[in-house]
Amino acid sequence: MAAVAGRRFGILERVGIGKGNKGQSPYRDKFVAWIWIGPAVVFVAVFLVWPVLNTIWLSFFNSDSSEFVALKNFKTIFTDPTMLTVLRNNLLWLVLGTAATVFLGLVIAVLADRVRIESVAKAAIFIPMAISFVGAGVIWDFMYAYANSNQQQIGLLNAIVTRLGFPPQAWLINSPGNNIALIVIYVWIWTGFCMVILSAALKSIPADILEAARVDGANELAIFFRVTVPMIMPTIVVVATTMVINLLKIFDILYVTTSGNYGTNVIALQYVQELFKFNNFGLASALAVVLLAAIIPIMYFNIKRFRTEGQR
Repeated sequence: MAAVAGRRFGILERVGIGKGNKGQSPYRDKFVAWIWIGPAVVFVAVFLVWPVLNTIWLSFFNSDSSEFVALKNFKTIFTDPTMLTVLRNNLLWLVLGTAATVFLGLVIAVLADRVRIESVAKAAIFIPMAISFVGAGVIWDFMYAYANSNQQQIGLLNAIVTRLGFPPQAWLINSPGNNIALIVIYVWIWTGFCMVILSAALKSIPADILEAARVDGANELAIFFRVTVPMIMPTIVVVATTMVINLLKIFDILYVTTSGNYGTNVIALQYVQELFKFNNFGLASALAVVLLAAIIPIMYFNIKRFRTEGQR
């Protein structure tokens, strides 16, 4: 046994293990570290960094990448009426989608915290999160289904509307109401996520602070706006930035329901259409760059805020 142990110790010494820092090569730690992180760095470089740089490069060329056109594609995006409608729709999604999901998530979290069936209520609101965007689009496509007034209405909303004596509505066709109808689908899916995160933040508020506010004579509305909201503001910011990033990339719901028709197109869907339908690689790449440029400041703000809070 002693001989075997001696041979093993000699092998370890030859590979640099067991000698301690004294006989260790100064480059050994760096070499071992690169062995571990090397595959990840290569993966990120090949599948993330290179595609981004290549997309930026292609955005300065024409549709088939045969001619350098400088900023022409970006000029088209910010001057063409169709593209301006796309940008307007994305802005509408950002404002209404973010505000509705965060507000409803916060309100539902506060109200659910006060009922006995809290877990059941939260589960019912959270269930749509288990459905994919494509599945939700199909479900709501049936909800919004439209037929002429002399035909049977298979859409739930139009069935209710006609029963009340009103004419059926083309929810996904009539503009600008069709964009609002599509945003409702997103709100239906993501309100549960906002509710869960904000509910966890609400439960972290010390009960003593709330009781002290009530003793001082503050009503529940004042406590909500002056105590609850300021104390969970960091969480609200995180949830809001998450919604903004998701909404900038919104694609599936529109692709399933309207395919971007009737003035409902957004940047991500327009990008796919330019690339695969019209084979316009230059304009598609420019749209991708615009989307990237819109997301980077939000990500930077989020990372900076996380670092600031981590240093406290």
